[in-house]
Amino acid sequence: MATTTSTRTSYGSLRGVTEDGLVVFRGVPYARPPLGDLRFAPPQPPEAWTGVRDATVFGPSPMQPTNPVTGQQAGGTPSEDCLTLNVWTPDTDGGRRPVLVWIHGGAFTFGAGSRATCHGAVLARRGDVVVVTINYRLGLFGYLRGIDICGEALPSSGNEGLLDQLAALRWVREEIAAFGGDPENVTVAGQSAGAISISAMLAMPAARGLFQKAILQSGSAMAVQAPARANGVMESILADLGLAPHEAGRLRVLPAAQLLEVQSRVTPRAAGVAYGPIGDGVDVPADALAAIAAGSSAGIPLLVGTNLEERKFFRRLDPWADGLSDEVLLARLAEPRTSAHAGDSVQFDPVEAIAVYREARAARGESTSAEELWFAILSDRRHRVPAMRQAEAHAAHTSQTFAYLFTWKSPAWGGKLGAGHCVEIPFVFGTLDAAEAQDLVPAGSSVGTLPGQMQDAWVAFARTGSPRTRDLPGWEPYTAARRTTMLLGPTTGSMDAPNEAERCFWDARVQAGSAPA
Repeated sequence: MATTTSTRTSYGSLRGVTEDGLVVFRGVPYARPPLGDLRFAPPQPPEAWTGVRDATVFGPSPMQPTNPVTGQQAGGTPSEDCLTLNVWTPDTDGGRRPVLVWIHGGAFTFGAGSRATCHGAVLARRGDVVVVTINYRLGLFGYLRGIDICGEALPSSGNEGLLDQLAALRWVREEIAAFGGDPENVTVAGQSAGAISISAMLAMPAARGLFQKAILQSGSAMAVQAPARANGVMESILADLGLAPHEAGRLRVLPAAQLLEVQSRVTPRAAGVAYGPIGDGVDVPADALAAIAAGSSAGIPLLVGTNLEERKFFRRLDPWADGLSDEVLLARLAEPRTSAHAGDSVQFDPVEAIAVYREARAARGESTSAEELWFAILSDRRHRVPAMRQAEAHAAHTSQTFAYLFTWKSPAWGGKLGAGHCVEIPFVFGTLDAAEAQDLVPAGSSVGTLPGQMQDAWVAFARTGSPRTRDLPGWEPYTAARRTTMLLGPTTGSMDAPNEAERCFWDARVQAGSAPA
């Protein structure tokens, strides 16, 4: 039977609940509601309260549409009043446990820290750690850049959602001791948009000291956007509403539901990722990867990896990918949208790419169909290769840099999901039984001991800065010379330079002079 318990923060006392041997606090405010004049503004510290504030129920999710990939909307009814976090802790006993702060993904448009797949109970209990999940502003509410186009009429930087995350980490630094956590041993972890956010933080002087370790799952600094791209979104929003730039202040008073409708119409998810951190040279360096290569994140242990077949998760947005012919594959790879990537200007020869991937996959006994080549090329182009470039840049300054490749292939979606984007999340959190996880990992799937191995590795990294465990003793650091990578799948084990021919194909083009944009 659940009982209530309380703890005191700098802002007031909180009432949480004891569940299955853990203490859980939900919907804790880490910033003021971003309403009225605070819409499109940097987050402000929360106001203090008197009495004991209830923290037994999750706060609202950020404003967001229904996710077209999953068909789900996170966390009940969305609200702008969303800047809250959740804490799972073994005890509020003053212990100094490692802290793991999770930043959810969702293309900076979807998601919430309350989603069942990222509940922290299993990790907190298994590893005697404190787990924190957060909400942050999404879509145009958190990433609409107005300063360049609108000036003082709407001086938003477009990094407000990222600044929300920093505000949450400041709250953790100042308050987590009251929840049994160690403010000097904080690991920030994230997937996709969350990993991109952390990558931006690794380049930001303002983030230094807010965390001591970082875990990047399927996201890298190369996805940080340029101001010009964000300015184009601002112009499109104004055009849709029939507003001149000097009238942009009216966006602060429009109903939130109307803004969400505009966002969905002007920047639909099917058209790509329109929102995210902006390398403006103020909040975030103009070239985040170059800043990391120059040592901005030196000394911060890093665990970075991707899933083997990332892009298969997005096939619901691209049903025409099924059964591709070689001719259509070639035409698709020749499209500028395929060649372009948010963080670089690499151009490539589609014919050569097909030849390299077909030969490498054939040598490993893997399918060389046009459909499989399409997903393999895009998975590397947009996920694995950028992540490994960041790992290499970081490893030049920090020996505690570790890489993984998640290879477990899900039988979901009629066997078409495979080792797609997001599949690893319920493995990490031990939430495979959650109803929303069933779309990724159907009940009864043969997962073996992999979930426990991954949980132990993530906890070990949060505790010590190394993911080595009794079951994964050979996890050596990543270096440019060896590129040691832990394969996490039906069988686990370290391997030097997996799928190296494909990585070299892209690396050669970077070295040839296609510098980050």
